[in-house]
Amino acid sequence: MTRILAIETSTELATAAILTDSGIFVRELSGVQTHSQGILPAIQALLVEAGVRLQDCDAIAFGCGPGAFTGIRTACGIVQGLAYGADLPVVPVVSLLAMAEAAREQVAANEFVCILDARMNEVYWAQYRFGDAGWTEVSAPALTGLASALAAITLENPQLVLGNGLVLPESEQTRYSSLPSLSCMPHAKQVGILGRLDFAAGRGLPADQAQPLYLRNKIALTTAEREQVKLQAAKASA
Repeated sequence: MTRILAIETSTELATAAILTDSGIFVRELSGVQTHSQGILPAIQALLVEAGVRLQDCDAIAFGCGPGAFTGIRTACGIVQGLAYGADLPVVPVVSLLAMAEAAREQVAANEFVCILDARMNEVYWAQYRFGDAGWTEVSAPALTGLASALAAITLENPQLVLGNGLVLPESEQTRYSSLPSLSCMPHAKQVGILGRLDFAAGRGLPADQAQPLYLRNKIALTTAEREQVKLQAAKASA
């Protein structure tokens, strides 16, 4: 079985997972102040628990966003450092799709609208459909107001998947009260599951192509900060 290390730090919930033939091993770092300080020790603990070395993995999957700028840049820096050090390919996974995969494990539905709080009265959202061939992107990840996102839904009876703390505004509750909804966050477990499928399909990338999915035109970390994160990850993989 393919061994995949997965990292998801696009929100306040930082997670890491390893998928092996022995099962799925997970670490969660909810509430940490700096993901870059907590995620590497979590990865090292996971490797010990799973009984594998980093170089024994086949690829590193990561949540590429959209999400918090610092979080997704941290993920890219760590993944690049680890992948360079262990000579592994990387597999980017859209964090909103990871939400849909997590929701599909909880409810019997095939149509999903995934929404994350983007601050400043905006949300990140996307629409997905699951079928015999796997996931189809109905509406690509976008950044809009919540009301605009809901108004743009093109699915007939979608399952709403809402990130932590996100609720429908009063003006929209009556209109969308009939739609089922659940609270769900992007997680490394689903990033790993989706990443393993993409890797098997030949969609692994070189380490330097571990890039974030930005929907706002802003850089969260300076070049020096990104290089520092990569250096820390490379040392951890040595």
